[in-house]
Amino acid sequence: MAGRMVVGSAALTDLVRPASAPDPAGSHRVLPVAPELTGLLPHRGLRRGSTVAVAVGQPRRSGGTSLVLALLAEASRAGSWCAVVGVPTFGAGAAAEVGIALDRLALVPHPGPEWPTVVAALIDGVDVVVTAVPHTVSAPVADRLAARARQRGCVLVPYGRWTGADVTLQVVRGVWEGLGPGRGRLRRREVTVSARGRGAAARPKEITMWLPGDGLTRVVPRAAPAVPVGPAVPVGPRPGGFTVVGSG
Repeated sequence: MAGRMVVGSAALTDLVRPASAPDPAGSHRVLPVAPELTGLLPHRGLRRGSTVAVAVGQPRRSGGTSLVLALLAEASRAGSWCAVVGVPTFGAGAAAEVGIALDRLALVPHPGPEWPTVVAALIDGVDVVVTAVPHTVSAPVADRLAARARQRGCVLVPYGRWTGADVTLQVVRGVWEGLGPGRGRLRRREVTVSARGRGAAARPKEITMWLPGDGLTRVVPRAAPAVPVGPAVPVGPRPGGFTVVGSG
């Protein structure tokens, strides 16, 4: 089943609760993320009401979309509704591969001049709203959307340049694996993701991980130390090991 395509703000009516409705009582305040991403987020997940930006690197095809997919997967699998606005290249097939439930995914590929209205309407009724950031968005409009997300208990995920996010994630380095001399297929990518923010997220962090890795996003294992003396002994990755750079 493909993600639900939404065209025009009027079509959002069936997806959202009334704008006056509060954050549902008893709802979980932190939505889950993949285990390897928990160390980058101050609450070890997506806290309702927060703004978690995904910065677009240079060049634009820098792993940002894969990072967005990784952020949504666990929350969607746990039952949350997600929406993606203004990203026409966002693929439902890729979303399904990482575990995003397509029957709880709303896609608005071309919001046009109604972008603020569309995002605000989705904030009122969807758990996580990913939105490409238009070049023309003003600071007051961005502030109002972030304030609305705080009030409604939605996680706002701007994809692009966004000032004032609680946390900003970015893929800062990436190396593909799978190609040999003149042959092979790209299988997975080793990326380094940085996190910076304010408050509890003020201390910068980095983590290196596979994105994706063997069908799943997972942390890159550390290499075990070499055996100094004695006969040859098989050496492999340390179980559960991962590379973290910076304080955490």
